[in-house]
This record gives sequence, C-alpha cells and structure tokens, in this order.
Amino acid sequence: MTKLLPLIAFALALALPGTALAQSDTDTKTVSVVGTAPPMCFGGTLSGAGSFDLGVLIDTATGQLRNDLNAPPKLLVGSLCTSRSTITVSATPLVAQNFTAAAPTGFAKAVDYTATASGWTTTPASYNTGAASNAAATQSRATAFTGDITVAISGFATTGGNSLRLVADNDYRGLVTVTIAAVN
Repeated sequence: MTKLLPLIAFALALALPGTALAQSDTDTKTVSVVGTAPPMCFGGTLSGAGSFDLGVLIDTATGQLRNDLNAPPKLLVGSLCTSRSTITVSATPLVAQNFTAAAPTGFAKAVDYTATASGWTTTPASYNTGAASNAAATQSRATAFTGDITVAISGFATTGGNSLRLVADNDYRGLVTVTIAAVN
C-alpha cells in the first residue's frame, strides 16, 4: 500500500494539470455594442410657393375687408420627430408695411386671422392673431411620428372691428410659423 500511494499521487498530479490546461484552452469575452439615437425633429419641405397670396384684401365697391378671402392650404411634406413632441403654430397679423403713421379714424392698417397646423396631432394647433391668448396653439403627441402637416389660414377680420376700412398700402404682410419640438 505504501508503494501504491506514491503511484496514486503521481497519477493525480498528472491528471490535475491536464484538467486545468483543458479549461484554459478557450476563453470567451464579450464586448457590448452601444449607440444613441438622439431626439430630432424636421419640419418638412414646403410644397408649392412659400406664401399665402390673398390678392386684393378689400371689396373695391365698399372699401371693407372682403368676406370671401381664402388661400389654398400649404403642405409641409415629410415632417418627422423621433420622440414625443409638440407642434406649435404662431402668427402675426397682416400689417401695412408702407403706411407707417397711425391709421386715421375709421381706418385700420392690420388684418387678423387664424392659422392652423393639422395632421401632427388629432387636434390641430390653432393661433388667432387677434386673440388675447392662444391655448390651442401648442399640441402634444406621445409617440414618434412622420407625416405631412397642413398649414391653413382663415377667419379674416379687420383689426379694431369690421366697420373699419383698411388704409391703402400695396404691401400687407403677416407670418405663420410652425415649430415641431422633441419633448424629453
């Protein structure tokens, strides 16, 4: 038995290093792959001409603001936002650019209207240039979105009251702005 013990110890010594070597022949490491997609928004591409051309604003028989003013809507094609977002529409009244003095009694030098941006949210964003506040001007959506936005103007009224006539000016200008913003 004493002779058998060294033989068993020798056999174990040979077996153990071989087992340890077999376990270290292969080693696996993992490397993670990471990236980011930050929130981004694109307002789209304006189709057609870049302005709402209303033509002559007044009824030349009465001097009053025409009640049939309209302009075809504009389309912002391919708008997108990669996260939750808001759409906001704002506008400025149509204002006489060359007539810089105060309007005489019975006259006005501005036209109010309502601007809307629809298609981004179920409720269009809406801004009235004559309103004291515009709570509906900003609308929110909870998900990413891509699509077209229709921008329209309507509801024209002489600033200061419909009984006022507009002063003569060949250049009345207003501005509609649509903003899409990612929300964190």
